[in-house]
Amino acid sequence: MAGTRGQDDVVIRQRVPTDDAAISYLNEAAFGGSYESRLIEDLRAGGLAAIELVAEEETAIVGHILFGALSVTLDGEEVRTLALAPMSVRPDRQQIGIGSALVRQGLDLARHREWEAVMVLGHADYYPRFGFSAAVAARLQAPFSGPAFMALELASGALSGRLGRVVYPPAFGLGPG
Repeated sequence: MAGTRGQDDVVIRQRVPTDDAAISYLNEAAFGGSYESRLIEDLRAGGLAAIELVAEEETAIVGHILFGALSVTLDGEEVRTLALAPMSVRPDRQQIGIGSALVRQGLDLARHREWEAVMVLGHADYYPRFGFSAAVAARLQAPFSGPAFMALELASGALSGRLGRVVYPPAFGLGPG
């Protein structure tokens, strides 16, 4: 059927600097504003963009995900943690698995690079399919709470049973931690 290509034509790869203009355009189209584009630029400028992937279809960037380094301490010790933010898919390419492929590949890379946990503020009915849990995040003092604030342990027990604190970098615009 014309116009209904699936994700089979999509390649997930690491972002390169020549992708940046297309990534900005994509995020502005997907989110309807420039906050996410500025966040991406600020995280890169601060050296906090730990994992950044794009979904490419033919020569067009149709998806993007960034995992940025995040400060999480438990019992006074730093836990190697990432924030999944933002993740976007071009509006006309949503709901066919591109976002899920980006999340899965990003989490696989994070495990391979020995990150211990990932935090996300996102749709409570979407991210649990990847193992994210609001209950795990609820034990952490953070600027967010509720069902949309979730955590995923990449290393068994990384966030379990202890109270801790999450401090987002200034790029997120949340004020002092």
